[in-house]
Amino acid sequence: MPILSGKDWVSRFPNSNRVEDLKEPFRTRAAAFVDALRKANATVSISSTYRPPERAYLMHYAYLVAKGLLDPSAAPANDGVGIDWIHRDAQGGVDLAASRHAAGEMVAAYGIVFAPSLSSRHTEGLAIDMDISWQGALPLARPGGGGPAVIQSLPHTGANQELHAFGAQYGVFKLLTDPPHWSVDGH
Repeated sequence: MPILSGKDWVSRFPNSNRVEDLKEPFRTRAAAFVDALRKANATVSISSTYRPPERAYLMHYAYLVAKGLLDPSAAPANDGVGIDWIHRDAQGGVDLAASRHAAGEMVAAYGIVFAPSLSSRHTEGLAIDMDISWQGALPLARPGGGGPAVIQSLPHTGANQELHAFGAQYGVFKLLTDPPHWSVDGH
């Protein structure tokens, strides 16, 4: 029997924040990039790597229902997720406000800012979301050896354009429109 939508769904189908859960060869590339950053004394906080497709489904439809972009009765079923997007009033009729409110609780609990996609580099195991920061110059080891690349420009965060170019040398590309997002191809 389906379970009503609401914030309790957020703990199901958890996101991974482990580099080990990424697909090869991106896993090795991302691990090497993160290792180079940490060896240079950068602070790296990984919030998301692999996202199960069931979680992506929940996030996607919670957003659409909460924002009034989709009637809860139009949300398709998902074989692996027994959610009921439709809340009912005391007479058994559809309670659109309650349905949207429950979906809104999910959106808030997931911390959704942008409309989530059903499939993404995260569901493919080919993306990593991480906050990066450092103080002063950042002397990063180049992939394959050689002298360090020293980044001195601002900002001292993952938004640094020199850092983007450095990540690309490792095969880890920055998506400019999503502050923590890096992936196999910048998408």
